[in-house]
Amino acid sequence: MYTVGLKQYFIEKLSLNTTLAVDGQMLEDNHAPTRQSLPLCFLKELMRVNVSARDVQSDDKDLINPLDIITALFLCSDSFLQQDIALKMSMCQFAVPLLLPNCDTEQSTLMLWALRDIVKKYRPHSMKDQKGYVENSIVLTDLPMVSFVRLGNSTLSKSQLLNDVLSCSQQNYNTFVHSNMPAGNIPRTISDGLVEISWYLPSGNPNIDVFTEPVAVANLRGDIQDFQTQFSFLCETSAAVFVFCDDLGSDSSILNLQKMKDRLFIVCNSEAKSYDAATFEKHSGGIIRKDRQINNAQLVKKLRSAVTDVMKANPHKTKVEEMRVVAQELGIPVDEDYDICLRAKERADTITDKITCIPSYKDSQLPLQGETWKSLTALEKEEVKLKKAGDKDIEIYKSELKQEKYELRKKQLSFGISDSMKHFVEGLRTSKEERSYFLKWMKLNLDNLSRTHLSVLREKYKELCQSTPDKKDLIADLDKQISNSSLGAEHFLREVGQMYEATMSSENSETQQQFQGLPRICAQLMLDGFPLELMDGDASNIPMMWISDVLQELHSLTRSNSKIRVVFVLGVQSSGKSTLLNTMFGVQFAVSSGRCTRGAFMQLIKVKEEFRDELKCDFIMVIDTEGLKGLQSTHLTGNYQHDNELATLLVGLSDISIVNIAMENNTDMKDTMQIVAHAFLRMKEVGKKPSCQFVHQNVADISAHDKNLRDRNCFLEQLNEMTAVASRLENAGDDTKFTDIIDYKPEDNCYIPGLWHGSPPMAPVDKGYSEAVANFKRLLIYSLKEETTSAQTIPEFLEWIRSLWESVKYENFIFSFCNSIVAEAYGKLCVEFNRWDWAFQKHMHSWLMKAERRIANYGLMMSQQETGLDDLLSNLKTEASKVLQREGKTFLDNLTSYYKGEERNVCLVEKYREEFSISADFRMRETDRVVKNKLEAAVDLRKCTYQLDNIKKNNRDTLDKKVSDLVKEFSGDENPMNDEQLVKEFDNMWDKTITKLTFEGLKHQHVSDDIYSDLEKHLGMQSRAVKDILDNSKPLEKCGLEEFKVKNEHSIMYKILNKIESYESKIKKKDEIQDMADNTIKQSKKFAANKVKEKTDYHKTYIQELLELIKKNLHRDK
Repeated sequence: MYTVGLKQYFIEKLSLNTTLAVDGQMLEDNHAPTRQSLPLCFLKELMRVNVSARDVQSDDKDLINPLDIITALFLCSDSFLQQDIALKMSMCQFAVPLLLPNCDTEQSTLMLWALRDIVKKYRPHSMKDQKGYVENSIVLTDLPMVSFVRLGNSTLSKSQLLNDVLSCSQQNYNTFVHSNMPAGNIPRTISDGLVEISWYLPSGNPNIDVFTEPVAVANLRGDIQDFQTQFSFLCETSAAVFVFCDDLGSDSSILNLQKMKDRLFIVCNSEAKSYDAATFEKHSGGIIRKDRQINNAQLVKKLRSAVTDVMKANPHKTKVEEMRVVAQELGIPVDEDYDICLRAKERADTITDKITCIPSYKDSQLPLQGETWKSLTALEKEEVKLKKAGDKDIEIYKSELKQEKYELRKKQLSFGISDSMKHFVEGLRTSKEERSYFLKWMKLNLDNLSRTHLSVLREKYKELCQSTPDKKDLIADLDKQISNSSLGAEHFLREVGQMYEATMSSENSETQQQFQGLPRICAQLMLDGFPLELMDGDASNIPMMWISDVLQELHSLTRSNSKIRVVFVLGVQSSGKSTLLNTMFGVQFAVSSGRCTRGAFMQLIKVKEEFRDELKCDFIMVIDTEGLKGLQSTHLTGNYQHDNELATLLVGLSDISIVNIAMENNTDMKDTMQIVAHAFLRMKEVGKKPSCQFVHQNVADISAHDKNLRDRNCFLEQLNEMTAVASRLENAGDDTKFTDIIDYKPEDNCYIPGLWHGSPPMAPVDKGYSEAVANFKRLLIYSLKEETTSAQTIPEFLEWIRSLWESVKYENFIFSFCNSIVAEAYGKLCVEFNRWDWAFQKHMHSWLMKAERRIANYGLMMSQQETGLDDLLSNLKTEASKVLQREGKTFLDNLTSYYKGEERNVCLVEKYREEFSISADFRMRETDRVVKNKLEAAVDLRKCTYQLDNIKKNNRDTLDKKVSDLVKEFSGDENPMNDEQLVKEFDNMWDKTITKLTFEGLKHQHVSDDIYSDLEKHLGMQSRAVKDILDNSKPLEKCGLEEFKVKNEHSIMYKILNKIESYESKIKKKDEIQDMADNTIKQSKKFAANKVKEKTDYHKTYIQELLELIKKNLHRDK
């Protein structure tokens, strides 16, 4: 260990967190100047999944066998790093340790825990017709295993032949280290006795596959005479053992001990000097000889044939997990037979063993994140958007929403804490080491469950679609089950967050006490390298109280001045985003188990202390998100809201956004990126300029960067054009470019080849992929170093999340569209529709005023009976229906003509035609109701005047007498009263008399509410800043009491004055705007005064008329 520089890690093991920490060395070529630096250089190459990692050697003359380096690293790594090393080795198609020798104890250890993360997909030929596949954890897969060992001397290269056996004709894989590899011929120091394992997994293609069914292959390093325990283990667990030996002689007794003659094959070289054919016949059922007439290719063919025969003969199969029994019988320790690990496993099994049906389990054991949480999410968004307020008073409506939220939180609390969650929280509250094991066991168990459950459901779905495609309901139900069958540790942590929020929202201090320590535990988990869910992908919401408290605890656990940089990846679904981040930073975002990432997860990567000053931060926060344009969120519904919200939030949060693009096609991301830019134009809180790096995956052509120069420039021009459209929509001028809002340089686009070198499942990771990702990581670190803005502290990052999320929630218009051109087309249609609507209402109002005058003049010119009013009302209603029908047809004809016209981009809003048609129809029905109600009210009023005349006639004498009696009672010296007292007594007498008369006045109308409603509709497409002003203006009766003055801090003034350089010009422009405002206010007051003089009843169209007047004034002075 001293020789390879790992002595310090033999007791205090290397951890995954330490290995993944960012340092300055990643900016340089990975090079090992000395033997001591060799293992860590190998580890760095392996972490980035470089298939040449085993070729790394130092400049020293004394080379080290790669197997010694691998063995030393496993011995000096903690169990979690061992898992990651084994996983990365498997991705590179390297053989991984099954039995790991320990040079100190001279004992081997079964590496069961280390292999548990490896998951493989394959298609045996028995499933090729159905196009099915198997996906499972490799330690839980029942497979035949064939083992290759050496007895005494052998002139044949066992490992090289084994590689040839496993390789197809197109590709040769160095699965096992052999003597012809760099340093492979160097004598082994500590790796003798190592048993490696690899797997051959078929793809279902007979032209490619070497074997038709999967098989495990084990390889023992060293002579079986020296490692009899390992040999016994292999004989017990293998379907066949191939012994490479040229001279049996006295060594043959070891073969007799195993009693497996029919499963023992001896591979020998008949040209060897010590070869004796007779001795070989005694000890084996099968001998595979190489002689002068047989070359290596023919020998490989013989070996393959022998393995195939073994697999056809119904061989003994076993799981790696079941090998622990054999290991324990032979006295071989198992790596996971460790008290803390076993305790954690027991805790995890207590939870996961109860799961039979995932959807029903989630409903019963994780109820807080179900429909109640989704309803709370909808209420939170409604609180700021107020879409459903209707005619309600806004403050009352907000109070109702708040009460509904409170009731939903009470409902969450009423569920209590389920048994599973009790056990889960207990697991979180254990020691740091046990907690890590517990969460890992939870992940492993839940991933296995999800895979099994999803496999069954997908098979049912396929059968149903093929046999009974007409049963749409059953297929839809099965599809829903598949969607709901994702279950991981993140769901349990999400439930913890909901439990915390619900209890903290309650007034029960005892309940709150139970959960107060949870944010600190999760903050510690983040420091330990676990991802934390930032945004719930199922509900599209951020549990802000939970996230805030976790980040505050993270702040207290780290140094108070700790700074972070944020890196985030954006791309369409299944485009390799998570794999890219995992390869770059070694993070553990979910990329398998039948589940795509949902929502957004953040993970902390430490920056090594010596590199912090240079990078100007202590941590890098890496954020992974679900893919955009998923079928469920966009394509089937045409709803872009979720994608656009997610993209805007996370681009805004990040210092650098990685935009991941499949191949060379920019189209998928073009719309999303300019929606992000448009949203930033609208949101006043966005104070920084995000940086974007574009990555094109699956592009292997070395000329791609030069050939696509024109495409990149064209892409930028399109983004600039769309940003100009967005700028026009926001009245910010026509000269705003995409690069004014988001920092993007087309020449920095990165092209990365495909992930796999060949056809999976036997393909290793392509070396070009790992090299390109490493270069891109260097570029990213350089970009972070050159950032001019200072890194954020954790509280600043938290405040930024709050602010940005509030802005995103307020945004009510732009996120609904795929891009700004569609938004502009929609906005133009809205303007035209409002103009037709106003014309329709204005005409109907004019007709209504004439009708009301006819009713008011009834009986004034000639003697007409009161009963004739009912006939008049009936005639007017009939006439109103005809006028309404005629004007309504004009309204709808305008809409039809607009779609047939030559208006640019009208085709982009075709899908909204029905929506506008329904709105027009609703307006006609509503107007019909209002007009008829007004006619009835006018007739009632005219009838009241008839009654009033009768009252005057019939009650004049009564009133005269009452007044006379009042005068008599209080005149003279007996009841002296002053004028004020007399007036009071008269008012009392008058009120008592009037109350006895029946009269119904005009209905009171809430003019300010109508104004607010029309303003909200009129300004509905404006930004949050406008919405804030409108919200803060209630009640409107108190607005405009002071003289209006234009101020520099007004958002529109800031935009205008910012473009003017000289102070004098700024003053002049400000005066011009003040004059425009004064003139508009004067015109508005005049309009209101004229309406009052008309002495007619108030009508809603007056508000629209006034808004149109203001709009004309503003456009004229623009």
